[in-house]
Amino acid sequence: MGWFLFCFLFKELHSFLLPNNNYRAAPVAQQFSATYSPGRDPGDPGSSPTSGSLHGTCSSSCWYDAFQIADHSQRAVLATWPHVTRLPFLLAVHDLIFWRDVKKTGFVFGTTLIMLLSLAAFSVISVVSYLILALLSVTISFRVYKSVIQAVQKSEEGHPFKAYLDVDITLSSEAFHNYVNAAMVHINRALKLIIRLFLVEDLVDSLKLAVFMWLMTYVGAVFNGITLLILAELLIFSVPIVYEKYKTQIDHYVGIARDQTKSIVEKIQAKLPGIAKKKAE
Repeated sequence: MGWFLFCFLFKELHSFLLPNNNYRAAPVAQQFSATYSPGRDPGDPGSSPTSGSLHGTCSSSCWYDAFQIADHSQRAVLATWPHVTRLPFLLAVHDLIFWRDVKKTGFVFGTTLIMLLSLAAFSVISVVSYLILALLSVTISFRVYKSVIQAVQKSEEGHPFKAYLDVDITLSSEAFHNYVNAAMVHINRALKLIIRLFLVEDLVDSLKLAVFMWLMTYVGAVFNGITLLILAELLIFSVPIVYEKYKTQIDHYVGIARDQTKSIVEKIQAKLPGIAKKKAE
């Protein structure tokens, strides 16, 4: 049941992660690469003879399908569409959680899991201190080792980390403002959502939040935050690849669950006078 619920949430998050949700890339990637030149957006009616019929046709599996583009040239075409500003980042995350590079994913998964397990057993200060001590032990030992080797061999190789010390890591004011502006978009969106939910602009959405928070009180009584983070990481690195393998079956059951949920919500809305009156208008 837990796996099915997480798969359901995994599919539903596509509308949040992928802006505008107007791209069903995998089934029609070949058609797009042949029809649209760079800079043309199939989500905008009028950008090509067929774009009007494609506008808004994305189904529930858009988020998953948008990443199933193996050809790099097709990814390049998608990257030129004006609304897909987060596509490179999302593609990198997709490759990570779908184990496209086993070594990279294994390193990230193992490192973060060990860190979370350490935080579950020790305080944050202890974990951070041990991590810094471990890193310093490696770098200092390597520095001393290279110095001894250079002294014995009488070589002039210089500092072993010189290539890294010369790397420019300065954050420009333009890049800083870009990051701030991008963050402000999300902050303003979150503030607007909070106001809408707590001031009950939509009664059903506010009730959904109340029910979710009520359920979270039971979750909080059983798990702490670190335990939830550990479970979340295990699911994030396992569920997507399972979904990729059993996509058809999961889509079928998720569709059934969505239809039942929609039916229940419609029944509740029909019994609420304010909502019914608003719909009639």
